[in-house]
Amino acid sequence: MNRIDRLYALVEELRAAGRRGRTARQLAARFEVSVRTVERDLSALGQAGVPLATKQRRGGGYTLDRSMSLPPLNFTPREAAAVAVALSRTEHVLFKNDARSALQKIVAAMPESALAEARDTADKVRLLVQKVPDPDAEVAEIIWQAVRDNQVLLIHYIDVGGVQTEREVEPQHVVVGPNGSYLTAWCHLRGDDRVFRMDRITAAERTPRLPRLRPVVPEPIVDGHEIRLPASVLRPEDSLPNSDIGLSRTTATVGAARRSGG
Repeated sequence: MNRIDRLYALVEELRAAGRRGRTARQLAARFEVSVRTVERDLSALGQAGVPLATKQRRGGGYTLDRSMSLPPLNFTPREAAAVAVALSRTEHVLFKNDARSALQKIVAAMPESALAEARDTADKVRLLVQKVPDPDAEVAEIIWQAVRDNQVLLIHYIDVGGVQTEREVEPQHVVVGPNGSYLTAWCHLRGDDRVFRMDRITAAERTPRLPRLRPVVPEPIVDGHEIRLPASVLRPEDSLPNSDIGLSRTTATVGAARRSGG
């Protein structure tokens, strides 16, 4: 995490902590830096006008002046439990910290009685999850940035037979499935769409090469699986009756099936 991202994350961490605040030592452990680095960052935030306050009681620490920020959203106990269940379904390396931060914000915004009811509701639920190999966190972040920014990647890939190849690929989607996570991309070496298991990508770097102009990026198709689009959840207006939010696409409308990264 670079310093700019850490400064932003510090503000969000303090916002999520609410009145409880965080000590410099807690923040240092959270962001895996030294206490001195955290104190320098907090000083920089204060000088930039972020409304920080120090707790005077035993234990000390830092809080964010809530009167200087937007009020939190209110969640019902069932809503909070639903979010907790949804976030617990995956601990993908790309979204683990963001999921934790989101849940902290929900918890900080809830009254104690509602939070207790949410915890009691969630305590009645059990999830069956299958442990799958995680990709390298640094490599996964490079891949994600290339997917987001539509950049060509140079990757080192080990296929199912143990053969390592170097590929230039044009990333399209990150696919999170029950057996692992995958990168779908146009492979320059094969001249076709391919699927690469992310835990088999041992190195990745962005290149200055521009991707080809493609009017439509085909959606992945996996036999025996329903493809769900998380972006549709962020468009609740599309989920009104008689609307098509794209969760049940047919092969004809989704595009050709991908081949594995061989």
